[in-house]
Amino acid sequence: MTNNNELAIQKLQEGAYEEALDLLNKAIEENPNDAAAYINFGNVLAQFNEVDKAERFFQKAITVDEDAGLAYYSLANLYYNEERFGESRTLYEKAIAKGVEEADAYFMLGMTFMNEEQTKLALPYLQRSTELDENDAEAHFQYGLALAQLELGTEAIAVLEKATALDSKHADAFYNLGVAHAGFAEDVHAALQCFERAIEAQPDHYLALNGRQLMKQALDQS
Repeated sequence: MTNNNELAIQKLQEGAYEEALDLLNKAIEENPNDAAAYINFGNVLAQFNEVDKAERFFQKAITVDEDAGLAYYSLANLYYNEERFGESRTLYEKAIAKGVEEADAYFMLGMTFMNEEQTKLALPYLQRSTELDENDAEAHFQYGLALAQLELGTEAIAVLEKATALDSKHADAFYNLGVAHAGFAEDVHAALQCFERAIEAQPDHYLALNGRQLMKQALDQS
């Protein structure tokens, strides 16, 4: 027999949010100690930017089940979107400790450091994210960016190449790969190709347009 919480998830997937909330209310009434219902309710509220209400539901989920890893993860996402990076970092760490051993958790933990320009601290978490999900272009991009910022040029180029292979429309990945080719490998031709690909993906990419101009000037002078 399908319970109200499972029915609510189906309704959420269908975009029937009001029906989902009604079912989640029933699930909470039937079992006030069901952390999953509070988490799902909070996630719906978060989608509609009801931050304070969502926060209360996630905190309630943690109160009824302190081992509910997804409650910590959902609350971390809420704080991250509010740019409360220190608080979200602590919660991502707790989520992972409580069993949320997923690529996204490590990625988001790494991003809390990247947003505070603590690149060296971000690096192992971004790396772990790419290991857990080898097909995540954004994770590879951010990992490559971190490597480049730490001047690990060869590694940065390899990871950024993987990012562009995974997403041929990722303009920022192509741009930063071009910068890496120009700065670390001093390969003007490869850099120019990357800037061209970035512009192809995003014609108004100012930095790539500027990079292309600089590479063409360098070739003209060589």
